Amino acid sequence: MSGTLRNPSVWSYDAAAAFLSFPLAMLLRVGAAAPAWGVSFLVQNAALFAVVWLGVTAAAPIHRSRWRYTSLPDVLAVARTALAAELVFVPLAFFVSRLATMPRSLFVLQLAVLVTLLVLPRVLLRYFREVTVGVAHVGKPVVLVGGGPEVDLFLRAAAESPRWRVVGLMAGGGVGTSIRGVPVAGDVDADLIDVLGGLSERPEWLVVSPSLPASSVRALFSAGASEGLQMGRLPTMTEIRGSEVPDVRPFALEDLLHRPTATLDRDAIRRFVAGRRCLVTGAGGSIGSELVRQVAACGPSLLMLVDHSEYNLYAIDLELRERAPDVVRMSRICNVRDRARLDAVFAECQPEVVFHAAALKHVPMVEHNPSEGVLTNVGGSRNVADMAVRHSASAMVMISTDKAVHPTNVMGASKRLAECYVSALDLLGGPTRFVTVRFGNVLGSSGSVVPLFERQLRRGGPLTVTHPEIERYFMTISEAVQLVLQASTLSLGSEGKLFVLDMGSPVKIAELARQMIELSGRDDVDIVFTGLRPGEKLTEEPLHLAEHVLPTPVSGIFLASPRTVDHTLLCRGIDALLSLAAAQRDDAVVARLGALVPEFDRYVPPSVAGGSV
Repeated sequence: MSGTLRNPSVWSYDAAAAFLSFPLAMLLRVGAAAPAWGVSFLVQNAALFAVVWLGVTAAAPIHRSRWRYTSLPDVLAVARTALAAELVFVPLAFFVSRLATMPRSLFVLQLAVLVTLLVLPRVLLRYFREVTVGVAHVGKPVVLVGGGPEVDLFLRAAAESPRWRVVGLMAGGGVGTSIRGVPVAGDVDADLIDVLGGLSERPEWLVVSPSLPASSVRALFSAGASEGLQMGRLPTMTEIRGSEVPDVRPFALEDLLHRPTATLDRDAIRRFVAGRRCLVTGAGGSIGSELVRQVAACGPSLLMLVDHSEYNLYAIDLELRERAPDVVRMSRICNVRDRARLDAVFAECQPEVVFHAAALKHVPMVEHNPSEGVLTNVGGSRNVADMAVRHSASAMVMISTDKAVHPTNVMGASKRLAECYVSALDLLGGPTRFVTVRFGNVLGSSGSVVPLFERQLRRGGPLTVTHPEIERYFMTISEAVQLVLQASTLSLGSEGKLFVLDMGSPVKIAELARQMIELSGRDDVDIVFTGLRPGEKLTEEPLHLAEHVLPTPVSGIFLASPRTVDHTLLCRGIDALLSLAAAQRDDAVVARLGALVPEFDRYVPPSVAGGSV
């Protein structure tokens, strides 16, 4: 019996059990005297109770669970349903026969008989299945690491499925004990080789809980790969919602960089966006397109998509049309460097909230084209901010980067100057509030290292890394945008300040490359070190030493007080810089940029021969 709601055999058995419970209880209660009540009396009351039972169980969940997965909650649900049916039956029986000469204890006995008839076959089937599966189990042997409800669900599922067989646990404490019959062979930070040596059977798979911190996951991943184990993770409770049997998911790069999810005030985010006219620059880019998706989900009254790339704008417009057809949207091709065109777009939309994600962000490309980087990152940002003021937007949110801290490249210096302009404008006061949000690398964004490694892997390698010690902060695009939206809602006397996202610990790019090779299942791909590129530094910094940091009510977001510059003086300096950039005087642009951003120390690497590992 499958035991599902769709299986009439289960309904039939339970109805028969309900029917039989009354005469069986009568026989148990009065023994040989039971026939004195007459067959018609017994059949009448048995049939009445069976009808009551079917009516009560029509709304009960007991037929939705499979018998072979029967657990204590299922048994309790059966008992509660039987009690409910009995409570309905007693007054009906009194109305029909006045319960004349009928022992009152009969109903308590009938309840016990009914529960026994209903529960016994369910439990026996569960027991029979576990015994037979235990004997003939040929599933893949697994060592399971971590704790939490996902682990408990998987242990239950593995005990009932021929696909997996957990041969050992690495859990917090309790080494030498067992959980659901599986031995705890070590804690989550134990040496994997020692754990494997203590198991009675060598596993083929290493499966981790989603609650493990990224540092532990990366260490386990490297150790498991070196031992030739296949790697997997358990789904989160959100991912397995509505599923009876959680299964192992393949490892993704995000799992190796995962950090505890910040607790967001989603209602505040929705209130910030809902019913308002919103404009997103760089709407077709990696960050911009995710901003569009998440803003659209909050119900704006109008969503204006702005991008200078026709294809990128077409792609996000098409996606939005399919995913959020009820959102009123407008798509406009516009380069933020074109002040007149930008003015016309703002006049058409009259945005209340502006998200500025348009930028030239690829460090080597901007190093080779400094004038273009300045025209977009400085001039474009100033244009967007000025248009937000001119058209009375209530807020503008600018996306910045950790490369703006102690910049060693033109891209970082240009973003730092844009930060300064927005902060200075915010300090002037007025109806438009300016918010700057700074964070590091995002996984999978265009021009980032991960797509490069993926392309190199598809070609068979090698993977190119500039320096063995180079490291970066990473977060997923979705996580970054969620925190950007959350930062936009905060009001902490933040005039002139900026928000910095907590990106956890930096990750060495060489280690990231090794883990991507391991994830690909390849063992014939090398890593080649090519030397630092112009403008590149070994590690990024989310904060300048002079930036005082304050916590916010949201974990993962900090408020920083940057060094500020007088707005009038800054405008004069930017005007001169943009004039040089418009004339494509690259050397003069770099020199002027250094004067406006004193901490800018451009890195020009010596010629370094590459090596390989």
